[in-house]
Amino acid sequence: MSYDPPRPAGRLLLTPEDKEAPDRARRLRMLDLGERPEPALDAFAERLAEHTGAPYAMVNFIGENRQFFAGLRIPVARPPADGDEAKPQVGRYMARDHGFCPHVVARRKALVLEDVRDYPRFAGNPVVDEFGIRSYLGAPLIDSTGMVLGTVCAADVQPRTWGKSGLETIKSSAAELVARLQRREADGLPVL
Repeated sequence: MSYDPPRPAGRLLLTPEDKEAPDRARRLRMLDLGERPEPALDAFAERLAEHTGAPYAMVNFIGENRQFFAGLRIPVARPPADGDEAKPQVGRYMARDHGFCPHVVARRKALVLEDVRDYPRFAGNPVVDEFGIRSYLGAPLIDSTGMVLGTVCAADVQPRTWGKSGLETIKSSAAELVARLQRREADGLPVL
């Protein structure tokens, strides 16, 4: 008989199983991705933030144990108001069990969360409490080998009605970036 220890309230599923993680990590190393910030991907994330109207946008490569935002757009940090506690800032690295991108990778399809607190499965995710994220829009980056390398995503601290246009924007952004990565690889050039 097995014993399942009780889970903290609000934490139904931290991270989905990812059997492709070792292969993905090898593929990312081969493409020289996921280890350093890429100015071209920062610019890509900036455009994604503009298109979606979201304060956060990322190009995220997911390794075996962590996520790396090779492209990152975050809002300018403001000092907390009197009596408010400062929220931590999103950096380039995040634990694999934080956020929603690992779910996109496991699903191999886009994920739209208009208000993460409406979904018990996601409401207890650490980014909700630590960073105040309330809505998420993400799509997988699936390369020519069929490997999901990571995601492109946008997030907000307010609930958002992303709608069909948001879904189409994130999916077309992912397709655009994958095509760009594939062209560079086919030409034998550094990926970015």
